[in-house]
Amino acid sequence: MKVRVENLGPLKQAELELGDLTIICGNDNTGKTYATYALFGFLHHWSNMPGGTVTSQQISTLLRDGELRIDVSDSKLTGRILDKACRWYSQELPKVLASKSEHLRDARFHVDLGYDELPKVSDRDYEKMVRQGKNTNFLSMRKSANDTELVVTLLADQNTTDIPSDRFIKKLISDSLVEILFDGIFPDPFIASAERTGAAIFRKELNLARNRLLEEMARSGGNVDPVRLLLKSYQDYALPVKVNADFIRNLESISKEDSALLTDHPDFLDDFTDIIGGEYLAGSNDTLYFKPSGGRLKLTMDESSSAVRSLLDTGFYLRHVAKKGDLLMMDEPELNLHPENQRRIARLFARLVNSGIRVFITTHSDYIVKELNTLIMLNLVRPHLKRIAEDEGYRPDELLSPEQVKVYIAKADLVQLKQNSKRSRHPTLVKADVSPDFGISAPSFDESINRMNEIQDAIVWGDMGEDL
Repeated sequence: MKVRVENLGPLKQAELELGDLTIICGNDNTGKTYATYALFGFLHHWSNMPGGTVTSQQISTLLRDGELRIDVSDSKLTGRILDKACRWYSQELPKVLASKSEHLRDARFHVDLGYDELPKVSDRDYEKMVRQGKNTNFLSMRKSANDTELVVTLLADQNTTDIPSDRFIKKLISDSLVEILFDGIFPDPFIASAERTGAAIFRKELNLARNRLLEEMARSGGNVDPVRLLLKSYQDYALPVKVNADFIRNLESISKEDSALLTDHPDFLDDFTDIIGGEYLAGSNDTLYFKPSGGRLKLTMDESSSAVRSLLDTGFYLRHVAKKGDLLMMDEPELNLHPENQRRIARLFARLVNSGIRVFITTHSDYIVKELNTLIMLNLVRPHLKRIAEDEGYRPDELLSPEQVKVYIAKADLVQLKQNSKRSRHPTLVKADVSPDFGISAPSFDESINRMNEIQDAIVWGDMGEDL
């Protein structure tokens, strides 16, 4: 799955391919969060996007003949649905990013799917019955396995039954086409935004729309349109922040179910408990606690460390929601974590990837990147590497192949904005090399670290000549 963006915040033009593990590095204000939030919004909205490619002529055929057949093996049909969804989503980006429309007027977001990413539609068996009212079957949509046609049958009698509008029928058929062609293609995303630490403290006050509505009504003496205010309040926050806040606000209900990850890999949760030094407990009366390991003490989020708060939503996701095929997205996973725990969270990411959960992160952490380097380089079959892995406690399910990892550096580079135009320097995403011998090439980290080392060497050893 490849994503192309244009005029998205600082990013003039950029492209990235989603890997099992995707990493975006770079300096501040270079577009990392824009790219992350835009991708999350697309995946979050996908099932509700308009994918209508059914024509008025096809509806006329259905109403006239009582049956319509659509060849779902036509690759052009898949492309048309995806293109229409991307065009619609591009117009929605200001809402997703809580930005002014004029700032993203020319923004474009597009997704390309490789041939190997599309399932064999002919293998799918599909059936859906649509009722009109309580008891009347109105429309039948069927596709048998080993068949490439969706058969739409009108069951209602046009002479005795009120037929819904053509527009409504188009939507019904279009939604079925999307289900048949794209079911399972796009991962279910979960995002831990950079605002998560504060959200953990103020989770009781996180009903953003309700609070805004009450505040405005109090100031206006009640003379206000509540619907208008309700809609406006949600436009003040980027979609990932709202989704993240809603998740944290509803932890009590979320904690009632165990995740498939907990069932299949309980040891993953043990490792996460070691990282935070305890476990989260959802109490009564909307109270949340952190219980440090080895004791009876229970701390509220106000009393807990910033590291505990920063991993709260991720902990509940892993224990109660996570399943194979998901995409875990974390904006700066290193927030408030000691370097040792940054290394450990990197190893946890690798285990998640190898268990079938994709991971997408933006990071400033050299510790995380270097630890991932280690996991890539230790994957080579060499006797001394096996010995190092055993001595340092690295497990086989933590090791990564270069093919699993996609890394991008957000920075200015030469891009061609228009066909036949010269390349010029603009903010973009530059793909970094990932090799089995040397891991990830992230020169921005190395340059900063090398410069610091040079300065410290000059401080310590610079006066040696004077002493002589």
